[in-house]
Amino acid sequence: MKKGLVLEGGAMRGMFTAGVIDVMMEADIAFDGAIGTSAGAAFGCNYKSHQIGRVIRYNKKYCRDKRFVSLHSLITTGDLYGVDFAYRTLPRELDIFDTDTFAASPIEFYVTCTDLETGKAVYHKCEKGDDEDLLWMRASASLPRASRIVQAGGRNLLDGGMADSISVKHMQSLGYDRVVVVLTQPLDYEKKKNKMLPLLKLVYKKYPNFIKALETRHERYNETLQYIKELEEKGEIYVIRPPHKLDVGAVEHNPEKLQKAYEMGRVEAEKQLDEIKRFLNI
Repeated sequence: MKKGLVLEGGAMRGMFTAGVIDVMMEADIAFDGAIGTSAGAAFGCNYKSHQIGRVIRYNKKYCRDKRFVSLHSLITTGDLYGVDFAYRTLPRELDIFDTDTFAASPIEFYVTCTDLETGKAVYHKCEKGDDEDLLWMRASASLPRASRIVQAGGRNLLDGGMADSISVKHMQSLGYDRVVVVLTQPLDYEKKKNKMLPLLKLVYKKYPNFIKALETRHERYNETLQYIKELEEKGEIYVIRPPHKLDVGAVEHNPEKLQKAYEMGRVEAEKQLDEIKRFLNI
C-alpha cells in the first residue's frame, strides 16, 4: 500500500491546506508521496521538510510587505509575488526552508506545472529543496498574467492549475492506492469559464495550445471534481474540504483572514483525524 497526499492550489485559500497539513504532521501521519499544484506546491513542500507552522507564519508576517506580494512588484518586475523576496530572501534568510530535512525525507514530493508549448501538465519530482526545486515550485504557482513565464527543464512553464488543478489521477498512475485529497473549495463548488479569457488570449497568442487549455480549464476541473466525488463515495480516496467558501482573497493582505482560513483547516483536520488514520490504516 502506498499512501499519497494530493494538494489543490487556490492562492491564499492554501491557508486552509496549511492548517490541514500542520495537524497531520503534528499527528505524525506519514505519507509515501505528495503532489501539489500552485499553492499546493508552494505550501505543501513543508510537509517533506516537516516544518509545522511555517506557511501561516511567514504569510501572516509578510502579507503586507510590498516585496512579497504587491501591485508595485507586478509593475516593476512582472511578478505579483516578488521572485527575489519570495523564493530567495524569504526561504534562505528570513524564514529558512529546511533543505536538509527536505532532502533526507523519504516522502516523494511532486509539483504540477503547465507547459505553454503543449498546454499539458508537467509533473516534476523535487528531491533536494535546492534552487532548482524552488524554481519548479515557483513555476507551479506562477499565475498567468500575474507572473513572468518560468523556464525550467528546458520548458516554458506557468501555473499547474491551468492543466491539472487536482493531480489525483497522476498520483494514482504512480501507484499510490490510498490517497488523501485536500481541496480548497466546498462540496457544492463548480468552476465557471474564465472571464479574463479574451485578455489572456492576447497575452499568450504565441501559445495556442496553452490558450486551448485555458478555454477548457473549467470543464476539466469540474470533471476531476466529479471523479473525486465518485471515488470518495466508494471509499477509495479520502477528501478534506472546507465546509463553506473561504473568506480570503487570492491576494490577501489581512493577516486575520489568513489566520481564520488556516484555523478552519486545522478544525476540519482535527475533527477527521481518526477517520484519516483509519483510511490510511495507521
